[in-house]
Amino acid sequence: MHKHTLTELSAQLKSKKISAVELAQLYLQRIAASELNAFINVQPEFTLAQAKDADARIARGDVTALTGLPIAHKDIFVTRDWTSTAGSKMLSGYISPFDATVVEQFRNAGMVTLGKLNCDEFAMGSSNENSFFGAVKNPWDTTAVPGGSSGGSAAAIAGGLAPAATGTDTGGSIRQPAALCGITGIKPTYGSVSRYGMIAFASSLDQGGPMAWTAEDCALLLNSMISFDQRDSTSIERAPEDFSRHLSDSIKGLKIGVPKEYLGTGLASDVADAVQAALKEYEKLGATLVEISLPKTSLAIPVYYVIAPAEASSNLSRFDGVRYGHRAKNYTDLSDMYCKTRAEGFGDEVKRRILVGAYVLSHGYYDAYYLQAQKIRRLIAQDFQEAFKQCDVIMGPVAPTVAWDLGSKVNDPVANYLADIYTLSTSLAGLPGMSIPVGFGQGEKNSRRPVGLQLIGNYFTEAKLLNIAHQYQLATDWHKQRPTQN
Repeated sequence: MHKHTLTELSAQLKSKKISAVELAQLYLQRIAASELNAFINVQPEFTLAQAKDADARIARGDVTALTGLPIAHKDIFVTRDWTSTAGSKMLSGYISPFDATVVEQFRNAGMVTLGKLNCDEFAMGSSNENSFFGAVKNPWDTTAVPGGSSGGSAAAIAGGLAPAATGTDTGGSIRQPAALCGITGIKPTYGSVSRYGMIAFASSLDQGGPMAWTAEDCALLLNSMISFDQRDSTSIERAPEDFSRHLSDSIKGLKIGVPKEYLGTGLASDVADAVQAALKEYEKLGATLVEISLPKTSLAIPVYYVIAPAEASSNLSRFDGVRYGHRAKNYTDLSDMYCKTRAEGFGDEVKRRILVGAYVLSHGYYDAYYLQAQKIRRLIAQDFQEAFKQCDVIMGPVAPTVAWDLGSKVNDPVANYLADIYTLSTSLAGLPGMSIPVGFGQGEKNSRRPVGLQLIGNYFTEAKLLNIAHQYQLATDWHKQRPTQN
């Protein structure tokens, strides 16, 4: 049962072959026995109470497509009944008085929360090794990273601990862990998913999205996840839509743009081979490949690592030990309390980004760094618009390599940053992007590690992206592969 997709489990619930309580109990048992470190907080009594409510709703016919289905939330979304820590000592033990909009939407739909998922601290990282609660392990090879910052979400699905999960993507943190764990994940257009109750990292980049085994599952989740929220000033007001409506459409005649910058130096050969094989499969389905150029791709890393830390330094200034979260026990005055609290509460990567952000925003450097980065960000967005004049969708690798070994890059933050080279520009432009599994490569120890294909669409084309992904998944079985220990 734990190997089934969300759509398959929905059919099981509707046919009464299993109850929501039985399904929840199955996953809770697997979570308790797991050594992946994917979950930060599990509260079985709250989970089972929600499952009983879901069964009661099903019995009286008060159902949605998601009623009774289990889901787990990245610990960047605040929740009433589970701790909300953002993977940080700074918020260790904190319980929010309200649910994030995304959590509330799924609760209203009747979904059953399994718990809170491990993540890089304040969503800062590409390997899920920056969490105060320890590193998450990749279910395909437990000596490898799962990717980050939504590594707990990806590992939980791949490891059979949850059929679906929420994630957040600031510079690739849904797509990259989805690729490294062999599942499907989508980052919608910026502003589509409410950020209310999402603990902020970089406000102009953060975007929530669903992660599951298939594009069909992600479409089901997006139907409840995307809506206008007046409590979020960046939320975009659009008419509700059914993201499953195009799943069965033919993709014959589809023009696929393949950026020459994505298939050059720096891309591992095993990843390149899997991506090329996926592109050939799309040609068999009737699509046409078009070589395009995204010339500002190489600037995405420096631009992102100016803008994101700048916004992080501002957002994280609220964690000072006064109102909530960790507070140093021994201090002499208010200033000393601030310094000691932040020194104790934040991890090394968070401190590094706060320092970089404070620097680029400081007097004398704002114009030289931050303002310049924002100008280049606009040029990156323009590159995509020029590309979409030649194609319907852009495809390429998600990450330059398969998952690397745990601990192999912890002392080299720049190497971690380079893992986001193919995902950052999409986030900077605010475009929707997704990852689907397309094969396997060889890890550093010759283990079988997943490869993901990135699909990038123009603004508000999530339904089309899901259609393109779904048609590939109908023709292949990479999304049906499961880790041997699962």
